[in-house]
Amino acid sequence: MLTYSKLKRNRRKSVALTGLTPKEFMVLLPAFTRAYAEQYPAEKTMAGKPRKRQAGGGRKGVLQEPEQQLLFILVHQKT
Repeated sequence: MLTYSKLKRNRRKSVALTGLTPKEFMVLLPAFTRAYAEQYPAEKTMAGKPRKRQAGGGRKGVLQEPEQQLLFILVHQKT
């Protein structure tokens, strides 16, 4: 599986897959993390309604780190 920790060491491959250098990726990451937290708050469901139970139950996502989520979005958008 492609991970950001492996990709950040290779600038050429990073630019080819995402269109961004590792430095540009790191500049974009805080803004993405804030926007994602605003769009999908932990205290609300995907429909935007308040949760009836605590967050954290159910299946865990494969892309839990924000770096992995942003990498997936950028690679998908580029392809």
